[in-house]
Amino acid sequence: MGRSAAFFDLDKTVIATSSALAFGRPFYRDGLITKRDVVKTAYAQFVFKRAGADEQTMIRTRDYMAALCEGWRVDQVKQIVAETLHDLIDPYIYAEAAVLIEEHQAAGRDVVLVSASGEEMVQPIGALLGVTDVIATRMKSAEGRYTGEIDFYAAGAAKVDAVRKLAAERGYDLADCYAYSDSVSDVPLLAAVGHPSAVNPDKGMRREAVEQGWQILEFRHPIPLGKRLRNRPAVPVAAAAISLGVGVAIGVAWYGRRRKRARSATA
Repeated sequence: MGRSAAFFDLDKTVIATSSALAFGRPFYRDGLITKRDVVKTAYAQFVFKRAGADEQTMIRTRDYMAALCEGWRVDQVKQIVAETLHDLIDPYIYAEAAVLIEEHQAAGRDVVLVSASGEEMVQPIGALLGVTDVIATRMKSAEGRYTGEIDFYAAGAAKVDAVRKLAAERGYDLADCYAYSDSVSDVPLLAAVGHPSAVNPDKGMRREAVEQGWQILEFRHPIPLGKRLRNRPAVPVAAAAISLGVGVAIGVAWYGRRRKRARSATA
Protein backbone atom coordinates (compact mmCIF):
# COMPACT_ATOMS: atom_id res chain seq x y z
CA MET A 1 0.00 0.00 0.00
CA GLY A 2 1.47 3.32 -1.08
CA ARG A 3 1.39 6.63 0.74
CA SER A 4 -0.79 8.14 -1.95
CA ALA A 5 -2.46 7.11 -5.18
CA ALA A 6 -2.88 7.96 -8.84
CA PHE A 7 -6.39 7.52 -10.24
CA PHE A 8 -6.69 6.87 -13.98
CA ASP A 9 -9.84 6.98 -16.06
CA LEU A 10 -9.65 4.23 -18.70
CA ASP A 11 -11.24 5.07 -22.05
CA LYS A 12 -9.34 7.68 -24.10
CA THR A 13 -7.01 8.19 -21.13
CA VAL A 14 -5.18 4.89 -20.79
CA ILE A 15 -6.50 3.25 -23.95
CA ALA A 16 -7.26 4.90 -27.28
CA THR A 17 -10.71 3.36 -27.58
CA SER A 18 -13.87 2.57 -25.62
CA SER A 19 -13.38 -0.57 -23.56
CA ALA A 20 -17.09 -1.39 -23.80
CA LEU A 21 -17.24 -0.96 -27.58
CA ALA A 22 -13.97 -2.82 -28.11
CA PHE A 23 -15.63 -6.09 -27.06
CA GLY A 24 -18.73 -5.48 -29.19
CA ARG A 25 -17.50 -7.66 -32.07
CA PRO A 26 -16.88 -10.82 -30.01
CA PHE A 27 -20.11 -10.23 -28.07
CA TYR A 28 -21.94 -10.08 -31.42
CA ARG A 29 -20.04 -13.11 -32.72
CA ASP A 30 -21.09 -15.17 -29.69
CA GLY A 31 -24.72 -14.09 -29.95
CA LEU A 32 -24.90 -11.83 -26.91
CA ILE A 33 -25.88 -8.76 -28.91
CA THR A 34 -27.47 -7.99 -32.29
CA LYS A 35 -26.31 -5.55 -34.96
CA ARG A 36 -28.96 -3.15 -33.70
CA ASP A 37 -27.47 -3.42 -30.20
CA VAL A 38 -24.03 -2.62 -31.60
CA VAL A 39 -25.33 0.58 -33.16
CA LYS A 40 -27.32 1.60 -30.08
CA THR A 41 -24.39 0.91 -27.77
CA ALA A 42 -22.06 2.96 -29.95
CA TYR A 43 -24.54 5.81 -29.94
CA ALA A 44 -25.01 5.60 -26.16
CA GLN A 45 -21.24 5.75 -25.67
CA PHE A 46 -20.98 8.70 -28.06
CA VAL A 47 -23.69 10.62 -26.22
CA PHE A 48 -22.12 9.83 -22.87
CA LYS A 49 -18.72 11.11 -23.98
CA ARG A 50 -20.25 14.25 -25.46
CA ALA A 51 -22.47 15.08 -22.48
CA GLY A 52 -21.04 12.95 -19.70
CA ALA A 53 -21.65 15.52 -16.97
CA ASP A 54 -25.40 15.43 -17.53
CA GLU A 55 -26.99 13.27 -14.82
CA GLN A 56 -29.97 12.21 -16.92
CA THR A 57 -27.69 11.09 -19.75
CA MET A 58 -25.67 8.96 -17.34
CA ILE A 59 -28.85 7.42 -15.92
CA ARG A 60 -30.16 6.54 -19.38
CA THR A 61 -26.81 5.05 -20.38
CA ARG A 62 -26.67 3.03 -17.16
CA ASP A 63 -30.19 1.67 -17.54
CA TYR A 64 -29.69 0.77 -21.19
CA MET A 65 -26.49 -1.13 -20.51
CA ALA A 66 -28.09 -2.96 -17.58
CA ALA A 67 -31.05 -4.07 -19.68
CA LEU A 68 -28.76 -5.12 -22.54
CA CYS A 69 -26.77 -7.46 -20.28
CA GLU A 70 -29.79 -9.11 -18.63
CA GLY A 71 -29.57 -12.89 -18.89
CA TRP A 72 -25.93 -13.01 -20.05
CA ARG A 73 -23.82 -15.70 -18.41
CA VAL A 74 -21.13 -14.12 -16.26
CA ASP A 75 -18.58 -16.83 -17.06
CA GLN A 76 -19.17 -16.39 -20.81
CA VAL A 77 -18.47 -12.66 -20.60
CA LYS A 78 -15.28 -13.25 -18.62
CA GLN A 79 -14.14 -15.90 -21.10
CA ILE A 80 -14.73 -13.59 -24.10
CA VAL A 81 -12.76 -10.80 -22.44
CA ALA A 82 -9.89 -13.12 -21.53
CA GLU A 83 -9.68 -14.59 -25.04
CA THR A 84 -9.75 -11.27 -26.90
CA LEU A 85 -7.97 -8.91 -24.48
CA HIS A 86 -4.60 -8.94 -26.22
CA ASP A 87 -6.09 -8.44 -29.68
CA LEU A 88 -8.69 -5.79 -28.80
CA ILE A 89 -7.05 -3.80 -25.98
CA ASP A 90 -3.27 -4.27 -25.95
CA PRO A 91 -2.68 -2.48 -29.30
CA TYR A 92 -4.60 0.55 -28.05
CA ILE A 93 -2.77 1.18 -24.77
CA TYR A 94 -1.13 4.59 -24.87
CA ALA A 95 2.63 4.27 -24.42
CA GLU A 96 2.57 7.55 -22.47
CA ALA A 97 -0.03 6.18 -20.05
CA ALA A 98 1.83 2.91 -19.51
CA VAL A 99 5.04 4.75 -18.66
CA LEU A 100 3.21 7.20 -16.40
CA ILE A 101 1.65 4.30 -14.51
CA GLU A 102 5.10 2.76 -14.04
CA GLU A 103 6.47 6.09 -12.80
CA HIS A 104 3.76 6.38 -10.16
CA GLN A 105 4.36 2.80 -9.03
CA ALA A 106 8.11 3.40 -8.87
CA ALA A 107 7.43 6.46 -6.69
CA GLY A 108 5.55 4.23 -4.23
CA ARG A 109 2.02 5.30 -5.17
CA ASP A 110 -0.88 2.93 -5.65
CA VAL A 111 -2.43 3.09 -9.11
CA VAL A 112 -6.20 2.74 -9.43
CA LEU A 113 -8.20 2.43 -12.66
CA VAL A 114 -11.55 4.21 -12.32
CA SER A 115 -13.99 3.42 -15.12
CA ALA A 116 -17.70 3.27 -15.89
CA SER A 117 -17.07 0.04 -17.79
CA GLY A 118 -17.85 -3.27 -16.10
CA GLU A 119 -15.32 -4.71 -13.70
CA GLU A 120 -15.24 -7.90 -15.80
CA MET A 121 -13.49 -5.78 -18.45
CA VAL A 122 -11.58 -3.32 -16.28
CA GLN A 123 -9.88 -5.87 -14.00
CA PRO A 124 -8.21 -7.83 -16.84
CA ILE A 125 -7.11 -4.59 -18.48
CA GLY A 126 -5.63 -3.53 -15.16
CA ALA A 127 -3.79 -6.85 -14.87
CA LEU A 128 -2.35 -6.27 -18.33
CA LEU A 129 -0.89 -3.00 -17.00
CA GLY A 130 0.24 -4.41 -13.66
CA VAL A 131 -2.60 -2.63 -11.84
CA THR A 132 -4.62 -4.58 -9.27
CA ASP A 133 -6.87 -1.84 -7.89
CA VAL A 134 -9.94 -0.90 -9.90
CA ILE A 135 -13.13 1.05 -9.32
CA ALA A 136 -15.61 -0.08 -11.96
CA THR A 137 -19.28 -0.70 -12.58
CA ARG A 138 -20.62 -3.82 -10.85
CA MET A 139 -23.58 -5.70 -12.29
CA LYS A 140 -25.86 -7.79 -10.10
CA SER A 141 -26.01 -11.49 -10.90
CA ALA A 142 -27.94 -14.53 -9.72
CA GLU A 143 -27.31 -18.18 -10.55
CA GLY A 144 -24.44 -17.18 -12.81
CA ARG A 145 -26.40 -14.71 -14.95
CA TYR A 146 -26.78 -10.94 -14.92
CA THR A 147 -30.13 -9.84 -13.54
CA GLY A 148 -30.37 -6.56 -15.46
CA GLU A 149 -29.71 -4.53 -12.32
CA ILE A 150 -26.61 -2.55 -11.38
CA ASP A 151 -25.05 -2.80 -7.94
CA PHE A 152 -22.70 0.17 -8.47
CA TYR A 153 -22.36 2.51 -11.45
CA ALA A 154 -18.89 4.05 -11.51
CA ALA A 155 -19.67 7.36 -13.18
CA GLY A 156 -19.97 11.01 -12.23
CA ALA A 157 -20.34 11.70 -8.52
CA ALA A 158 -20.30 7.98 -7.72
CA LYS A 159 -16.69 7.81 -8.95
CA VAL A 160 -15.68 10.55 -6.54
CA ASP A 161 -17.53 8.89 -3.66
CA ALA A 162 -15.72 5.61 -4.34
CA VAL A 163 -12.33 7.36 -4.55
CA ARG A 164 -12.94 9.17 -1.25
CA LYS A 165 -14.05 5.94 0.41
CA LEU A 166 -10.89 4.15 -0.77
CA ALA A 167 -8.74 7.08 0.38
CA ALA A 168 -10.31 6.94 3.84
CA GLU A 169 -9.78 3.18 4.08
CA ARG A 170 -6.13 3.35 3.04
CA GLY A 171 -5.15 6.64 4.58
CA TYR A 172 -4.48 8.55 1.37
CA ASP A 173 -4.32 12.31 1.62
CA LEU A 174 -6.18 13.34 -1.55
CA ALA A 175 -4.13 16.55 -1.63
CA ASP A 176 -1.12 14.30 -2.36
CA CYS A 177 -2.97 12.18 -4.93
CA TYR A 178 -3.12 12.39 -8.74
CA ALA A 179 -5.99 11.94 -11.18
CA TYR A 180 -6.16 11.69 -14.97
CA SER A 181 -9.17 11.81 -17.29
CA ASP A 182 -10.34 13.02 -20.68
CA SER A 183 -14.05 13.52 -19.99
CA VAL A 184 -15.93 16.53 -18.63
CA SER A 185 -17.94 14.06 -16.56
CA ASP A 186 -14.77 13.52 -14.48
CA VAL A 187 -14.25 17.17 -13.55
CA PRO A 188 -15.38 16.36 -9.95
CA LEU A 189 -12.80 13.55 -9.81
CA LEU A 190 -9.95 15.80 -10.89
CA ALA A 191 -11.13 18.54 -8.54
CA ALA A 192 -10.96 16.09 -5.61
CA VAL A 193 -7.17 15.58 -5.80
CA GLY A 194 -4.18 17.84 -5.41
CA HIS A 195 -2.58 16.91 -8.73
CA PRO A 196 -5.19 16.78 -11.53
CA SER A 197 -4.35 16.30 -15.21
CA ALA A 198 -6.65 16.42 -18.21
CA VAL A 199 -5.59 13.83 -20.79
CA ASN A 200 -6.73 14.18 -24.41
CA PRO A 201 -9.52 16.36 -23.00
CA ASP A 202 -12.90 16.75 -24.65
CA LYS A 203 -14.17 20.28 -25.17
CA GLY A 204 -15.75 20.62 -21.74
CA MET A 205 -12.79 19.14 -19.88
CA ARG A 206 -10.32 21.31 -21.79
CA ARG A 207 -12.27 24.45 -20.93
CA GLU A 208 -12.38 23.49 -17.25
CA ALA A 209 -8.67 22.57 -17.20
CA VAL A 210 -7.70 25.92 -18.68
CA GLU A 211 -9.90 27.79 -16.19
CA GLN A 212 -8.55 25.84 -13.22
CA GLY A 213 -4.94 25.84 -14.39
CA TRP A 214 -4.78 22.05 -14.49
CA GLN A 215 -2.05 20.29 -16.45
CA ILE A 216 -3.12 19.15 -19.90
CA LEU A 217 -1.49 16.07 -21.42
CA GLU A 218 -1.75 14.77 -24.97
CA PHE A 219 -1.28 11.01 -25.39
CA ARG A 220 -0.84 10.11 -29.05
CA HIS A 221 1.01 6.78 -29.26
CA PRO A 222 -1.06 3.64 -28.75
CA ILE A 223 1.55 0.88 -29.02
CA PRO A 224 1.30 -2.75 -27.80
CA LEU A 225 3.06 -3.18 -24.47
CA GLY A 226 5.59 -5.59 -25.92
CA LYS A 227 6.67 -3.09 -28.60
CA ARG A 228 6.43 0.29 -26.92
CA LEU A 229 9.47 2.41 -26.18
CA ARG A 230 10.65 2.48 -22.60
CA ASN A 231 10.76 5.71 -20.61
CA ARG A 232 8.24 7.52 -22.84
CA PRO A 233 7.42 10.78 -21.04
CA ALA A 234 3.90 12.15 -20.86
CA VAL A 235 3.72 15.15 -23.18
CA PRO A 236 2.34 18.40 -21.68
CA VAL A 237 0.49 20.62 -24.12
CA ALA A 238 2.79 23.30 -25.47
CA ALA A 239 3.11 25.09 -28.79
CA ALA A 240 1.66 23.08 -31.66
CA ALA A 241 4.99 23.02 -33.48
CA ILE A 242 6.78 21.57 -30.46
CA SER A 243 4.13 18.87 -29.99
CA LEU A 244 4.35 17.94 -33.66
CA GLY A 245 8.14 17.82 -33.53
CA VAL A 246 8.11 15.57 -30.48
CA GLY A 247 5.60 13.26 -32.13
CA VAL A 248 7.63 12.98 -35.32
CA ALA A 249 10.86 12.35 -33.41
CA ILE A 250 9.24 9.58 -31.36
CA GLY A 251 7.76 8.02 -34.47
CA VAL A 252 11.11 8.03 -36.28
CA ALA A 253 12.89 6.56 -33.25
CA TRP A 254 10.32 3.80 -32.87
CA TYR A 255 10.43 2.96 -36.59
CA GLY A 256 14.24 2.97 -36.59
CA ARG A 257 14.34 0.60 -33.66
CA ARG A 258 11.98 -1.82 -35.39
CA ARG A 259 14.08 -1.72 -38.60
CA LYS A 260 17.24 -2.41 -36.60
CA ARG A 261 15.62 -5.40 -34.90
CA ALA A 262 14.41 -6.72 -38.25
CA ARG A 263 17.91 -6.51 -39.75
CA SER A 264 19.40 -8.23 -36.72
CA ALA A 265 16.85 -11.04 -36.94
CA THR A 266 17.70 -11.72 -40.60
CA ALA A 267 21.45 -11.38 -40.19
